[in-house]
Amino acid sequence: MDIETPIVKVNELDFSYGNEPVLENVSFSIRQGDFVAVIGPNGGGKTTLLKLMLGLLKPQNGTIEILGSPAGKVSHLIGYVPQDVHINSSFPITTLDVVLMGKLGPDKRWAKNSAGNREEARQALDRMGMSGYENHRIGELSGGQRQRVFIARALATNPRLLLLDEPTASIDSKGQTDFFKLLKSLNEHMTILVVSHDLLVISTHVKSVACVNRRLHYHNDTELTGDMLETMYPCTVEDVCPVELVAHGVPHRVLKQHKE
Repeated sequence: MDIETPIVKVNELDFSYGNEPVLENVSFSIRQGDFVAVIGPNGGGKTTLLKLMLGLLKPQNGTIEILGSPAGKVSHLIGYVPQDVHINSSFPITTLDVVLMGKLGPDKRWAKNSAGNREEARQALDRMGMSGYENHRIGELSGGQRQRVFIARALATNPRLLLLDEPTASIDSKGQTDFFKLLKSLNEHMTILVVSHDLLVISTHVKSVACVNRRLHYHNDTELTGDMLETMYPCTVEDVCPVELVAHGVPHRVLKQHKE
């Protein structure tokens, strides 16, 4: 795949749950090596967009290509961490086994993992500050610890594209700072798209911003300024993208006064 070819290409995408439109006429491309923050109000379509990119949902109209293939055909090259990870606390599976699940290819069933896979899984846990927890049952961990394990599972696939939906929701402040430093280093060899409410934390790392509120406004690094980032969140379902307004000449101070 040529380096100039977008790693994600979405064209005129529409999606509804029943008769309720969630995404309308969404078109954008993500270049390889990008680090995209996805922001917007609750109910604006952020999580739905990720699920469409994964092929878990099918659009009513439009197309999605990931790495030049239809969404869902290259899921083994995508790492994904959902917003809410529910686990049966009594299920007898260790943290190492959870991470090893990320090493399974799309056509492989559960099998004895090689020593190499186990070492890579341990390294992924270590990167997330979970070294020494390999033999702990997943149900024994705190919410933040479990989230770190599921992030490690996504990293264990060595993905070309990493999708994270509010990945630090259960991680403390220091852990969040460390995590985004990790993402910055990972971005050197993979494309990252992260849904986050805390744009200020990641604003020094992201290269592009997608403001999703049924429609999508995409802003690359040549457009972004500090004033734009400060206006981005919060917004309501009825608001247009505040960054779009700044980009088209509405003064930042006007938007700030309006929010106050």
